[in-house]
Amino acid sequence: MSGPRPQSPSAGGHAPGYRAIRWDMDWVMRPLFGIVLAGIAILALVWPEYFAGMVVLITALAAYEWHRMVAVGRDYRLETAITSLTAAAAVLILLMSRQIGPALLAVAIGALVAVLVARSRGQSPVWQGLGVVYLGLPAIALVSLRAFPERGWQVIAGLFLIVWATDTGALIFGKLIGGPRMAPVLSPSKTWAGTIGGSVTAALVFSCYIWLLGGTLWIAALFGLAFSAVAHAGDLFESFVKRRFGIKNSGSLIPGHGGVLDRMDSTIFASVALAILVFGTHFNLLFGIAS
Repeated sequence: MSGPRPQSPSAGGHAPGYRAIRWDMDWVMRPLFGIVLAGIAILALVWPEYFAGMVVLITALAAYEWHRMVAVGRDYRLETAITSLTAAAAVLILLMSRQIGPALLAVAIGALVAVLVARSRGQSPVWQGLGVVYLGLPAIALVSLRAFPERGWQVIAGLFLIVWATDTGALIFGKLIGGPRMAPVLSPSKTWAGTIGGSVTAALVFSCYIWLLGGTLWIAALFGLAFSAVAHAGDLFESFVKRRFGIKNSGSLIPGHGGVLDRMDSTIFASVALAILVFGTHFNLLFGIAS
């Protein structure tokens, strides 16, 4: 195992709420580094090439955490390199060909290579191959959403706002209200109050964003409310994987947040889902604004 298995949820399946809140440095470090990371992400949106480079870098860092997590104490450097190079190649192919199909093919080939290499090295081929898909698809989704739509930077900004509002609202409402836990087996800290609060926060923030851009407010609010469920699902999936391999955080690179995967888990699912909507159904995330 790569670390101690997280403790079981408290008896009764209820979180204590505000009564259990105690001061620690995470109350400073989490918002501080959250603001810094958000600022970097927003600045990167100005230049598509810079944004693509940032996505590739983040994917490489996430690949390191993923393969370390699923390798269960064995060497994981080769698998990390395969995932990182696959994501970089897929993004490069995407930008050069302006087509998503060849980039998806690159991810499929990378996943197959990871499976074969893992099998030859006595690793789990399923988990190692899954890492290529899990991280390669959102890399393609994010870069394509920024590069292809006419207002791509506004589309990505809207996606980020939904994800960030969902995560922040879930944290605040979950800490303050507590109450019944939503999925104690997967994520002991996740409560129904936090989940609903995160979704409502996403609806409010995203509707304000679309209203400022001149779009339809109430439809945007409904979409933000519904789409936040995808962000919650991404969070739950990473929690499931971490508990499967007995670790609390995927890493410690980001103070107050844990690892890159801990910060990006919601975005991973949400970016792929939005790309499917935009490119598969010609969905307009900006609601009334020409894109």
